[in-house]
Amino acid sequence: MSRVGDIMRVSPVIPVLVVDDAGHAGPLARALSGGGLKVLEVTLRTPAALDAIRRMGEEAPEAIVGAGTVLNADDLKRAVHAGARFIVSPGLTPALARAAEAEDVPLLPGVATCGEIMGGLDLGLDHFKFFPAENVGGAAALKSIAGPMPQVRFCPTGGITPQNAPSYLGLPNVLCVGGSWVAPKDAVASGDWARIETLAREAASLAR
Repeated sequence: MSRVGDIMRVSPVIPVLVVDDAGHAGPLARALSGGGLKVLEVTLRTPAALDAIRRMGEEAPEAIVGAGTVLNADDLKRAVHAGARFIVSPGLTPALARAAEAEDVPLLPGVATCGEIMGGLDLGLDHFKFFPAENVGGAAALKSIAGPMPQVRFCPTGGITPQNAPSYLGLPNVLCVGGSWVAPKDAVASGDWARIETLAREAASLAR
């Protein structure tokens, strides 16, 4: 089993987090992990992201904190230096795969087509983020992909909600889904950690 596969099996939902204020990082991570979601993806979309990864690692050591929206080797190196324990990208390039191998960090690269999956297989990868899931065929597409590529496992991300998540999690080639609904922007801004913990608990109870 691959290292990224182990991470994908921890919880049925990986929260996809956009952190604007690093001061929220610790309480946010504790609320999510307290609700049963131990694997957290902090996207590199804000100036606070790297500091948020550091703080989550320090203040919520029970969580497995990774970096998302990693676009190149420089992003990857900065994320690993900040303490990211895995890397998620919206796509895949050979340079990014080589950088992950050089840093010895698990990589979950994004794919949207069979050709992209085959490119990843050529690089020795067989676990992928299916992105943007709802816009590229959703659960029906993943069901079709399972036929010619039964060895591949996915984390669908993009348009995933509590309503459609079960249709993905019921597929044999899906290990988890990525979603942002468990950390609503207004709840984070107001520090409503109890609400976030409740949403995390509900997400953690989704069946696989």
